[in-house]
Amino acid sequence: MKAKGTFDVKLAPLAPHHANTDPSLARMSIDKQFYGDLQAASKGEMLSAGTAVKGSAGYVAIERVTGTLAGRAGSFVLQHFATMTRGQPDLSIIVVPDSGTEGLAGLRGTMRIDVAERKHFYEFDYEFGAGA
Repeated sequence: MKAKGTFDVKLAPLAPHHANTDPSLARMSIDKQFYGDLQAASKGEMLSAGTAVKGSAGYVAIERVTGTLAGRAGSFVLQHFATMTRGQPDLSIIVVPDSGTEGLAGLRGTMRIDVAERKHFYEFDYEFGAGA
């Protein structure tokens, strides 16, 4: 199955867990609101690293998404792994196995995001497996 829509995202700096004077490393909070086929809100955290080369960086993130998908209410966790190599993105976002709760138990899937004209879009390929 496929869900599509838009989302708003707010990122805010967080204090690093360890004393850190390296400005290329950052920790951020994530607050999102999803619209479209996925009606949900999420909260999470991101760790990122920039480099001296313009357009090269990386980030990892975890966010708990709570809302409704395909008429089912519950929550699930998304895990992000991304790099940018001189402007060329490589992004992987997956549902953490067995993280679905309530009506979203057994949810599996991958999400793609795109940004065009400062607007965020998602495509979520998903299915319900064991526990659904």
